[in-house]
Amino acid sequence: MKQQTPIKIFLVDDDPVFLNLLEIEFLENGDFDIETYESGEQCIENLKNKPDVIILDYLFDNIGKTAMNGLATLDKIKDFDPEIPVIILSAQDKIEVAVNCMHHKATDYVVKSETSFLRLKKIITNTMKYNKMKKQLKWYMDRM
Repeated sequence: MKQQTPIKIFLVDDDPVFLNLLEIEFLENGDFDIETYESGEQCIENLKNKPDVIILDYLFDNIGKTAMNGLATLDKIKDFDPEIPVIILSAQDKIEVAVNCMHHKATDYVVKSETSFLRLKKIITNTMKYNKMKKQLKWYMDRM
């Protein structure tokens, strides 16, 4: 029987406590390979590690004024590989922020809360199923 490989997730957030808690949630509740980064710059430097999904903070306000924000990081990720799903995770509970993220080609937008992990896990599951179906359809269409 074919062994499933773990889903490689990049967690990118400037809050080390939240980042650690989110990493623990993923490791305890599924088959995930997790890499954590505290800045958008670190994430960009490691894209060669080929993540399946990136969960990216919207604001990096704990780092400093020169740090790349979530949208700039998202744009660089999409320049590197437009197929990498990026989920923006933020304390910003404003529709304008969510819409702006979607305009920058984010896969989804999740507000930080006590239920964010459950929502993230569901989004990742659905995204991986969608990507698998897309690859299967492409394979099929290429043979016609």
